[in-house]
Amino acid sequence: MKAPVVDGVASPCNSVCRMDARTALCEGCLRTLDEIAGWSVMDDDEKRAVWDALAERRAVIESTERTR
Repeated sequence: MKAPVVDGVASPCNSVCRMDARTALCEGCLRTLDEIAGWSVMDDDEKRAVWDALAERRAVIESTERTR
């Protein structure tokens, strides 16, 4: 499923909406509740900043998983 594009920046939502109590991140898209709730009112620069944060989070998670 392709993420919907709003104002030119696609949402990172992949329809796997479960919050991880340990990390406070969505298991599907790795956003926080504040990022999810605020997405529709963020401007494109704010949305790109979230995407950048997601890339960093994903890298940390993948690195942690490799060391296990």
